[in-house]
Amino acid sequence: MRFLLGGYSADMGGSATGIGLLDAGGPDSPLASGPLGVGTDVVAAESPSWIARHPSLDVVYAALEGRGTVRAYRRTGDTAYAPLGAEVAVGESPCHVLALEDALIVSCYGDGGVVRVALAADGRPGAARRWTDAAAGDPASDLAAAARALRAAVGAEYADVVPYADETEPEPDAAPDSSARPSHAHQAASLPGGLIATTDTGLDLVRFWRGGREIQRLDLPAGTGPRHLRPHPSGHLYVVTEHSGEVFALAPDASGSWRLVGGAQLGAYPGDAGAELAMSRDGVFLYAGLRGSDTIATVRVRGGGEMLQPVALAECGTVWPRHHVVARDTVLVAGQRADEIVSLAIDERTGVPGRVRHRTIAPAPTALLAFPA
Repeated sequence: MRFLLGGYSADMGGSATGIGLLDAGGPDSPLASGPLGVGTDVVAAESPSWIARHPSLDVVYAALEGRGTVRAYRRTGDTAYAPLGAEVAVGESPCHVLALEDALIVSCYGDGGVVRVALAADGRPGAARRWTDAAAGDPASDLAAAARALRAAVGAEYADVVPYADETEPEPDAAPDSSARPSHAHQAASLPGGLIATTDTGLDLVRFWRGGREIQRLDLPAGTGPRHLRPHPSGHLYVVTEHSGEVFALAPDASGSWRLVGGAQLGAYPGDAGAELAMSRDGVFLYAGLRGSDTIATVRVRGGGEMLQPVALAECGTVWPRHHVVARDTVLVAGQRADEIVSLAIDERTGVPGRVRHRTIAPAPTALLAFPA
């Protein structure tokens, strides 16, 4: 089985030189349990820290994190890609790309932006537009916008009769809010009905968007740091947290509003940082990476999807597991600070990853993506 590799280049403190290629056993095998090997880059790129594939085209996209851009690459040979169009500036430190048929949804860790990049029919990226946040949709903001538009329409002579709904009286001697936290958008996931969910690690939020407008924000417990998402066949949405080492279960209620309905502690050690959340093919197990203790937590999904039961915490066999994927009976782990990829066999009875089966050198790996057939 083959995978594309994202990684950090010199601009981000790593040694990757492009999008890499990983063989896990035979390239045409449906399994990833065989020996590992990294070949020549499929294309040169600077810190492609996240890579995503177009749903129907032979095109992949990379978040060039250090450059603040995304770029498309078209497949030109068996294991060769070439740039498709120009880089598109999206914001500070883009760390995730969700590829849809007609657009990319990019999460920018540095400035908290959630950015939509339009795609042409051939997959070429075009105009980028930062989505509005909830403030743009609340009644006060809508009233303020209407007031500004009305003053502009009536002209200077009558503008003073329109209430200044967009202005507020400052409180005397008000001190700046020192508790303000930075926004760090981290990942987006596509849900049924055209809904997009995004995480904000800095603000402890999961946001829900439709048509470029935020329709709901769900506050998770302060300090948890929601990082990555995993939709489940049951209709639940699971969230792994970076700061608290937990997995939360979210679900919509009868009105369609999303709620926190369950969760589980992963057994994280002090100082651990949650990373990726993967799922077994049958949806029975979740696998959460913990950087610091360098472990993989196995969680069983029970009930209708709302119950999460911790099963085990296993060593991942490498250092700083930035990302991992589950391929049938194998977990492949990107050890960012060890410059390697390792494979772990999954016990078919317990669902728990075991000892390292194979390993190979890979420069500062940050993401794995199954190679298209």
